[in-house]
Amino acid sequence: MNSSLYSDKSKSVLSPASAATPGSRINAGALRRMREHLLGYLFLAPSVAIFILFFFYPMARSVYLSFQLTDPRGRVAAYAGWDNYSRMMESSAFWNSLWITVKFTLMTVPAGLVLGLLCASLVHSAGKGSKLFRFIFSLPLALSVGTASILWMILYHPSLGMLNYLLGQIGFGQVQWLTDPGAALDSVSLMTVWMNSGFPFVLLLAAIQGLDNDIMDSSRIDGASMWRTFFSIKLPLLSPTLFFLAVVSIMSAFQSFGQINILTRGGPAGSTDVLVYSIYREAFINYQFGTGSALAIVLFILMLLLTAVQFLVLGKKVHYQ
Repeated sequence: MNSSLYSDKSKSVLSPASAATPGSRINAGALRRMREHLLGYLFLAPSVAIFILFFFYPMARSVYLSFQLTDPRGRVAAYAGWDNYSRMMESSAFWNSLWITVKFTLMTVPAGLVLGLLCASLVHSAGKGSKLFRFIFSLPLALSVGTASILWMILYHPSLGMLNYLLGQIGFGQVQWLTDPGAALDSVSLMTVWMNSGFPFVLLLAAIQGLDNDIMDSSRIDGASMWRTFFSIKLPLLSPTLFFLAVVSIMSAFQSFGQINILTRGGPAGSTDVLVYSIYREAFINYQFGTGSALAIVLFILMLLLTAVQFLVLGKKVHYQ
């Protein structure tokens, strides 16, 4: 009798707790995951809003306007279909701007990477005074495009500029750096290489300092020369950083605008009329927002294709440790 009462009491006490515990644990875990997800979405909300406001909406608006004809106020006047794209492809100005953009990219990106790698290697191997050289080589990072362009405009001045003065001291004549169609693109490219040299220098210096010294010491013990060590060991180990810089630098070169707008305004005779300046001229000078939007979409597609090609071709040659 007593044993039966004891068993009944144990069932009445233990069975409700054992039945409620799994469900409460599941509900608590689900609520905790839901709170974590909501907290994550809350932290993401400002970034998503900024992307929608300043990237996705302008992109969608540009796609829409590229198929329209607009009035000088940017209001849609009529549907144009593919006419904006067909007129652009038939225009010699578009192909001239595309060719100038390609030339500008080829003149600035390789030179900027080589200059950054050279400066980083020199600073890394230097002893005393390395901090001073780090400051000097990274100084362009602290300058805006407008400030750097004005400084180089003073240097390029035909009669008061320092460059023509130095050329005169060694017996050369004056050079019309920004007004000669044959020298304008070279001048803007030289200024761009200097202006963009700080970013590759900082990244490559950090990459060089992060290399394993044991590998370098082993190569020296094996009798490898300095150049052999650099091209066979150090350069492959730096390939991830160089690949990243190549992708970013090409994208930056295709979007260059500030220095061209300040120094040459696309001239003289269209010799510095890159694609971004053509977009600016069509949209904000000629008030052809449809044509300008079509140019912007084509530029976006070109950059997307170039990035994909770089990942397919150059990405295979990158050596990760």
